[in-house]
Amino acid sequence: MTTSSAPKTAWIISPGQVGMKAQCRGIAEALGLGFEFKDVAFRAPYSWLPEVALARGNALAMLSAESPDLSEPWPDMAITLGSRCAPIGVAMKRRSGGKVFALHVQRPAVPVAWLDAVIAPAHDEVVGANVIETQVALHHVTPAKLAAAAAIWAPKWAALKRPLIAVILGGSNGWRRFQMTEAAVARLATGLEQLAAAGCGLALTPSRRTDPPAREKLVATVRDLGGYAWDGAGENPYLGLLALADGIVVTEDSVSMTSEALSTGKPVFVAALEGRSGRIAAFQAAMQAKGFTRPFAGRFEHWTYAPPDDTARAARLLQQKFGWG
Repeated sequence: MTTSSAPKTAWIISPGQVGMKAQCRGIAEALGLGFEFKDVAFRAPYSWLPEVALARGNALAMLSAESPDLSEPWPDMAITLGSRCAPIGVAMKRRSGGKVFALHVQRPAVPVAWLDAVIAPAHDEVVGANVIETQVALHHVTPAKLAAAAAIWAPKWAALKRPLIAVILGGSNGWRRFQMTEAAVARLATGLEQLAAAGCGLALTPSRRTDPPAREKLVATVRDLGGYAWDGAGENPYLGLLALADGIVVTEDSVSMTSEALSTGKPVFVAALEGRSGRIAAFQAAMQAKGFTRPFAGRFEHWTYAPPDDTARAARLLQQKFGWG
């Protein structure tokens, strides 16, 4: 880690998934870092090797031709997410003689001692002296961003009924995990119809992972009920929905979406999909046990909780435990 008074910088190194980049962006912003996104992949035969083998070599020399240049000059911090990216942070730390601070988000597939610090949620069960444990996923949703989004979207949604329920859709994430099946979509649509019948307003936004048939069905449902549904054109109203809604429905497939919804302190209802992921199921069960979330059952309820502020807390611990900043 450098000791210069110049503004510090970071590379956010991941396979490029939006949720991954958002988590790393959150901690970079909380630390006040200038940052660049570096979406990477390994070339064959290295793409077939286990992560520990990648970390024992020079992972920087194993990247595909399509990956961005990761040669010197390096930043002050390498923030990696995705188990196969942890070896890149290890390589930058070693080859820089320790000048690059290697931070990994979520469970790494290499020994945590090879990294300077790890930030991982409790359901990842990562243990080590350099591990910072969180309740929820890191994210970049802040009160200031929500206030700015509210100012933009409030006039556009002034006619929507109250209480206003935001509907945040994820999607299928692998045949062994969650699937947005016709049955799951039908259940969600029925629940939204019940909300509308009870006098609630609806505003919906899909994600990139939302299956097209599911998106079309649920967008049509919400519009038929007099609500707002984003069709993918123009600016994504996601932050506006979080800012202005009285309650939030999220599909259960995404730890990131649930974590961002919980940052608002508003009632968060989790809509079930088909299938299961042990890791995500453990997270969702913990959120319900803490009183943060409730299952979506087609009705609006109100409850309060202290929203977890793990991103800011992790940034403070990095500064206190490791002298960062």
